[in-house]
Amino acid sequence: MIDPRVLRTFLAICREGSISGAARRLNISQPSVSVAIGQLEQRLGTTLFDRGRQGIVLTPPGRALLRRAEMMEALLRDAEESVALARQDVRGPLRIGGTPGALVSLVPAAVARMEQGDRMALHIIERPDAQLADLLRRGEIEVAVVTTGIETPPDDIEERSILRDPFALIVGRAHDKLGPTVSLRDMATMGWVLPQAAGAFHRQIEALFLAAETPIPADVIRSDSLLTSKAIVRQGARVSVLPRGVVAAELSMGVLSAIPITDAKINRNIGIRTLRDRHLSELGAQFVAAMLAGSA
Repeated sequence: MIDPRVLRTFLAICREGSISGAARRLNISQPSVSVAIGQLEQRLGTTLFDRGRQGIVLTPPGRALLRRAEMMEALLRDAEESVALARQDVRGPLRIGGTPGALVSLVPAAVARMEQGDRMALHIIERPDAQLADLLRRGEIEVAVVTTGIETPPDDIEERSILRDPFALIVGRAHDKLGPTVSLRDMATMGWVLPQAAGAFHRQIEALFLAAETPIPADVIRSDSLLTSKAIVRQGARVSVLPRGVVAAELSMGVLSAIPITDAKINRNIGIRTLRDRHLSELGAQFVAAMLAGSA
């Protein structure tokens, strides 16, 4: 069995880019770092680094070990936090990552179903699609809440769709007289607010305009902040296109309206991604079950 302390030394080298940098980070001597890594390579029967004037470069076995070392570090962190929380009769921790629109569509209702008197520590992290797989692999999050069905996930990631949410034209009170349905082609000259990031959400909106056979509007504010986008639409005359679930709170208050689109009908699938070879914690499994209950 590999000594966790040696794996932490290995991680320090990866993060600092050199043995000397790792020694400074760990506050130990450089020869001690070299000896530890030499013993680790001997035990594993492979070379973990290519060493050169520019520092170290991970070999393929080194990259494989890095992922496991990061998972170990996250596991030890969570184990320490779990014990501290258990002393206070609190369950967790559970770390969830996701894109803003997917999180707001699934997580609040799931949390409400889980609130049965139990105390829990839950961390929710917003990140772009491209970063979530790496967070899963490093053990930084246990579940990723994302738009699903856009592309095939990597082999080590398992994807499950939970909810379908139709896109609609989202308008503020400046457009109270619009409706009961609209055509994207007829709205092309309006001022718009659309997402900036080149993620799954952005690609679905592009597909929506493509299905309507109309170009992306030229008069557009690009924003990756859902709060900002909704506030701009609410307070002015610009419009947006969003899944209804993303604006459910504003629709219930009457400050925004969702108008069905006639010339393009695309549903957004929302669900979760998890690491295929990692079992969910008890709280993680409860969280997933709570989300699934909302789709029943």
